[in-house]
Amino acid sequence: MTPLGLFLTKKSVNRAMVSRRTGISQARLSQLSSNESTKLRADELYLIALAIDIDPCELLKEVFKGLKLPKE
Repeated sequence: MTPLGLFLTKKSVNRAMVSRRTGISQARLSQLSSNESTKLRADELYLIALAIDIDPCELLKEVFKGLKLPKE
């Protein structure tokens, strides 16, 4: 499961509702939630955050919390 999938599960988010509100298909949401190689676009992240009534920055930080700058 991807970090987005874990976040949505932890928050008990109804993915059908997210799909209706955002226009992102349920199949795409399923890919974003379960397939690590699927790339999450910024516009999708923003719309998902709006649909579940959270600050987009909170979702961004949660989904990409493992991303770090390389050491020099």
